[in-house]
Amino acid sequence: MANNEKIEHKEWAVTRELLRKASEIGIATVDVPEQYGGADMDKVSSAIIADRIAKSGSFSVSFGAHVGIGTLPIVYFGTEEQKKKYLPKLTTAEWIGAYALSESTSGSDALNARTKAVLSPDGKHYILNGEKMWITNGGFADVFIVFAKIDGEKFTAFIVERTFPGFSSGAEEKKLGIRGSSTCPLILNDCKVPVENVLGEIGKGHTIAFNILNIGRFKLGAGCVGGTRTALQNAIGYAKQRKAFGKSIAEFGLIKEKIADIAIGIYTGEALVYRTVGMIDAALANIDKSSPEASREIRKGIEEYAVECSIAKVWGSELLDRAVDETVQIYGGYGFVEEYPAERAYRDSRVNRIFEGTNEINRMITTGWLLKQAMAGKVPLLPAIKKLMDEVLAGPSMAEPLEGALAAERTIVSNAKKTALFVAGAASQKYMMALPDQQEVMGAMADILIEVFAMESALLRTLKLVAHNGEAASQLAIAMTQVYIMEAVEKIESAARKVIAAVAEGDMLRTQLAILRRLGKYEPVNTIALRQKIADRVLEAGKYVTA
Repeated sequence: MANNEKIEHKEWAVTRELLRKASEIGIATVDVPEQYGGADMDKVSSAIIADRIAKSGSFSVSFGAHVGIGTLPIVYFGTEEQKKKYLPKLTTAEWIGAYALSESTSGSDALNARTKAVLSPDGKHYILNGEKMWITNGGFADVFIVFAKIDGEKFTAFIVERTFPGFSSGAEEKKLGIRGSSTCPLILNDCKVPVENVLGEIGKGHTIAFNILNIGRFKLGAGCVGGTRTALQNAIGYAKQRKAFGKSIAEFGLIKEKIADIAIGIYTGEALVYRTVGMIDAALANIDKSSPEASREIRKGIEEYAVECSIAKVWGSELLDRAVDETVQIYGGYGFVEEYPAERAYRDSRVNRIFEGTNEINRMITTGWLLKQAMAGKVPLLPAIKKLMDEVLAGPSMAEPLEGALAAERTIVSNAKKTALFVAGAASQKYMMALPDQQEVMGAMADILIEVFAMESALLRTLKLVAHNGEAASQLAIAMTQVYIMEAVEKIESAARKVIAAVAEGDMLRTQLAILRRLGKYEPVNTIALRQKIADRVLEAGKYVTA
C-alpha cells in the first residue's frame, strides 16, 4: 500500500524500480523471445499477468504500456539489429518503453496524423516535427514507438530515444483517474531520428499500429476482469462489516443482487477472455520460433482473432465500469471519499473504455471485420445466413428438445446465434455495401455479437466443469451461467429489434419481428433465487469463487 501511495503521487522512481523487479522475476518479459532476454511464454500466461497486476490501476497502466505496446512493436517488426540494440534493455527495464500514436486531432482516426518526417539532405536522419498527445509513460520513458508521415503521406513507425536532439516531453496531464501513471504530450521539434530507426516498412505504419493494439486489447480485457475481482472483494468486505437497521448490509437483498452480478460478470469475463487467448495460443502453437518468419506468423495468428480481442476489450471495460459503480453504491457515502478504495477504483476504471481504441471504434471493428472477412470468403457468413433463412421459411421445427445439463441455455445460445445471423442478413439486404456507414446499426449488431460470444463462452466453460466435476459440484457455475444468459438474451432481443425497425417497415417489419420472436422464445428462470444463492456463497467465502 505504501508503494501505491507513492505511485499515486507520481514518484516515477518507484514505478521504474517496480518495473525492474517485475523484469527480474520474469513477469515483464513474458512476450519477448529468450534470445533477447525474455521469458517467451504463452499468451494465456501473459493474460494472467495482466489480470493479476490490475490490483493497482495506475501501476498496471505503466506496466502494460512498457511490456506491451512500448516493447512488442520491436519484437514483431524490428530488424535483427534493432532487436539486439533495444530488447535486452527493455526486458530488464533499464530502459522503459512507450507508444506514441495519438494526436490532438487524430485519436481514433490515427491515420490522420499530422506529425511529419522528412529525410535530411545527407540521407542519414529523418527529421520529425509534430506533437503526440496522451502518451502513457511519456514523462519518464526512454524509448518511444512514434508514428509520423514521411513527406506528409507515408504513415510510418520510428524508434525514438528520449536523448535524440529535438525530442522533449510536456507537462503531466491532470487526470480524472490513473493519476499515478505518467501521461503527457511529446514534442518533436526537428527531432533527428537515424534512418536505421525506421520500424517496419515505410508507409506500413498502420500494420504495426493495428496489430499491436490487438494484443493490447485482450490484455486490457484480462486486466479489467482482474480489476473487477478486486472491486468485488472490497465490496464484500465492506458489506459484511457495515451495519444498518440492526444487521450487516450484506444481508439485504438489493446488496446481494449487486454482489451476485459482479461475481457473475467475473465468471463470464474469465470465460470470454481466456477462451480468446486460448484460441490465439492454439493458432500459434505450431510456429517455429527459430524461423526468420516467426514474428510475421505470430502477428498473422493473432490478427485472425482481432474481433475477439475487440470484444474482450469492450466487454471487460464495461463490466469493470458497472462493478466499480456498484461498489461505490455499496460503500454509500464512504464510496465518495478518497480514504476508501471504491473512490479510486471508480476514477481509474473510466479510461478503459477509451484506451486501445474507444469502445465505439471497437464495436465498428467487431462488425466491420466480420463483414469484410465474409465478403472476402474467409468467413462463411453469407451461406450461413442463407441456410438460416431457408430454415425460417420452412416453418417451426419439430426437432427433439436438448437434454442434459443446461439444455434450455444451450437452446437459447443456439437461437441467439441464429438471431445474429438473421439481423446481419436483414441489415445487409437493406444497405448492402453502404452498411459500414450505418454506425448505429453496426453498433447494435456488434452488441448482439458481443453478447452471443459472452454467453457462449460462459456456457462452454460451465459444460466443461460439469463434464469434469459433475453437475452437483458445479451448481454455482451453473447458476452464474443461467443468470448471465437470461440477462444477455434480453439485450440481444433489444438490439435486434433496434436493427429490424431501422431496416424494415410495414408487412416486412411485422414478418421479421415474428421471426425474431420465434428465435427469442425461452422460458425464464428464477434469477432472484439464483442471485441469492450466488451472493450467499461468495459472501461466505469473502471473495470471488466458482464453487
